Amino acid sequence: MQSQDLFLVAGLAIPDDELLFDQEASRELPQLVRRALFLPAPDRQRLRDCARSLAEVPETLSQGNRSLYGQYPPGLGSLLVQMLALRNLGWSSAAKVMYLMSGVYLSAATIGALGRGVKEIDAELLDGLSVVLGVPVATLARLTGVRPAVEIRRHSSGTVDTAALLWDVRHLTAEQVREVSRLADALGQE
Repeated sequence: MQSQDLFLVAGLAIPDDELLFDQEASRELPQLVRRALFLPAPDRQRLRDCARSLAEVPETLSQGNRSLYGQYPPGLGSLLVQMLALRNLGWSSAAKVMYLMSGVYLSAATIGALGRGVKEIDAELLDGLSVVLGVPVATLARLTGVRPAVEIRRHSSGTVDTAALLWDVRHLTAEQVREVSRLADALGQE
């Protein structure tokens, strides 16, 4: 788990600079994931290196997701949706990315219902969240008390690297995310 995820689990405040996001960049993440998932491991590493090398542009980032932390009632669903938000994944982008990475299909409204505590966490959802968050399903199962699927599937190196890439790009602008996507396109054509 990322340190900011642990802050959420512990009920501690997230530092303000960790809550800076470009909302437009969130819409670019499914496309980046689609391009990155099936690249060879060295190319995925090049994407991560590129993402980390891009300068954050604080004046173009906002604390738009800060309000997210007060809009949900306390609960496990809220915690998980907030963990997605730390990766700059809104409801729609989270649903798309989850499908691409895990095959678990949910609507954006279902992600919202999870945050509001209306949607129960089941084994399939736990698996999908595990892949996107880059957290072992056993860890999420202990955290939530939800029993994982009888057969826990191992995450592929592609999904593990892509979850890490999502973390690396969380503070980038939409144009910077598009730049990483263009690199993924170029690497995919080599």
